[in-house]
Amino acid sequence: MYFTDRGIEELADRRGPEEVTLAWIAERLREFVDLNPEFESPVERLATWLARLDDEDED
Repeated sequence: MYFTDRGIEELADRRGPEEVTLAWIAERLREFVDLNPEFESPVERLATWLARLDDEDED
């Protein structure tokens, strides 16, 4: 188990039954980066990965 799994598990436990839009998540990510600019790159990577999940493999 990675250290980050704890945060993911907490998110699932606390917010799992909720339904949110991707726009809501995007806004929360913007707020997070505004408060924690040192995490801009990892948040950008996560957002890009999520945005491209359905893209065809580009090998």
